[in-house]
Amino acid sequence: MAGYKRFSFPRWGLILFVLPFLVGCVALSARTTVVSTVTIEPVAGTEGGGAENFGLIGRVSVKDEKQGFSGGIHWQHTDTGDQILLLSPLGQAVAQIQRNPEGIRLTTSEQKVYYAADVEGLTEQVLGWHLPLVGLQYWVQSMNSPTTAATVDWGSDGRIVAIRQDDWEITYSSYFPPEQLQTARPRVLVLNRGELRIKLVIDQWKTD
Repeated sequence: MAGYKRFSFPRWGLILFVLPFLVGCVALSARTTVVSTVTIEPVAGTEGGGAENFGLIGRVSVKDEKQGFSGGIHWQHTDTGDQILLLSPLGQAVAQIQRNPEGIRLTTSEQKVYYAADVEGLTEQVLGWHLPLVGLQYWVQSMNSPTTAATVDWGSDGRIVAIRQDDWEITYSSYFPPEQLQTARPRVLVLNRGELRIKLVIDQWKTD
């Protein structure tokens, strides 16, 4: 197994941190009033399961007290694994993350390959920031993971406003209009944990 090595993003990637969010930026809806907060306990027997299949194309920005990253994201999730491609603001491949039952494989733009048992530790070591893929596969679909306890805020429009789970707070500021998708899907969500902030803007959903 290859050893860990922190992957340094190109300096221009830090300078253009906000560029993808200025071009074609989605107008955010007004913040919905929270009308109820519910604590949800974990569901027994769900530890080995996963969220329903989906694909998405969007933009992601990551910022903590030390660094930042901004670019595109292509993500295909199935019940057998994940394929995530991170792109620079100019559309160049920065990293590819592949998850399957055998583990995690991360390939950098320099074609260096790293392996690990979990994506959270691997992205922290190689990319310099923590990608909470285990929970994010649910959060990105506006639902809490069933494997651990969660606190969920519901808005006056019947949609989830925020989820607090596994030391993360996920807030939803915009959803796709109901006529565009069969089920309510988030357009903009922000994940916060300590100094780390991950913002995801989804441009296109594909569901099975």
